[in-house]
Amino acid sequence: MKTLLTTLLALLCMASAQAEHAHGKIDDSLPDAERIRFCERMRDQALQAFYDREHGRPMKLFAEDGSRGPRIANQITRRIYAEPQIAARRHAETFGRATCNEMMGAAPDSD
Repeated sequence: MKTLLTTLLALLCMASAQAEHAHGKIDDSLPDAERIRFCERMRDQALQAFYDREHGRPMKLFAEDGSRGPRIANQITRRIYAEPQIAARRHAETFGRATCNEMMGAAPDSD
């Protein structure tokens, strides 16, 4: 019983450590903090587009108002629907982050 409890506790700690690493807080004093947060949201947009595509749902696009956000999100969504080689969740995340960084004119984040 103690072994089971210890194992579950260890797994819980590992899961929370991985979640903190993936979505850790970004220091506002960093010059690229806003871009990093924005590209995290675009990564989430890519995952949602991938999920919708895999479940046969129609493409959801934003009304473009001249700002970067809707334009980048729509570009990511269109390409995920158009490119069947984006066949895994990790590919969609990487594609979304890379496209965002490219369109924002920044070097890609290193993982």
